[in-house]
Amino acid sequence: MGTPVAIESVISPTVATEGVERAEAALSFDEVYQAHAAFVWRTLRRLGVRERDVEDACQEAFLVVHRKLDDLDADPALERWLFEICRRVAAAHRRRASVRNEADASAAAEEPSVPPDQAAVLQRREARAILDAILDQLDDAKREVFVLFELDRRPMAAVAEIVGCPLKTAYARLYAARAQVERSARLMALTRRKER
Repeated sequence: MGTPVAIESVISPTVATEGVERAEAALSFDEVYQAHAAFVWRTLRRLGVRERDVEDACQEAFLVVHRKLDDLDADPALERWLFEICRRVAAAHRRRASVRNEADASAAAEEPSVPPDQAAVLQRREARAILDAILDQLDDAKREVFVLFELDRRPMAAVAEIVGCPLKTAYARLYAARAQVERSARLMALTRRKER
């Protein structure tokens, strides 16, 4: 058995330097979390995770990020990778919600009395519920493009990159989603007028 040899003496200086540079370029979990937590939160919420479940879904997403971050090279595809994780987590949450049928009838039956200063808060909640209902009617491909372009205000080239489709396909999905959202909004407004 020979004497132990330092690894640095076996590796050429350029290879050792490249390894250090690669290690420095690697993303840390904390950096990813700090830079992208709001994006993950918004994306999960807009992909159909209910408000009461979004914190759990966000935690699930970042558990996946923590587990797989070492496999990811530091490159500009980070948001696309995070979006894919959000897409899967949101789909799982929507499936579980439909299986459990989490509609809480007792909470819906009790309508709280609202002080006048909270009327704006209630209006925002109602608008959010309407938006959720409209977005729930879109298929996943249209919803993803609509959310990223219309709600997150990302350029269409970035949207196409994040969802992983050609630019023309992203535009086609957006136009179809807009038409469906418009029809749904008109139908909801008509229904609400009839209810009054």
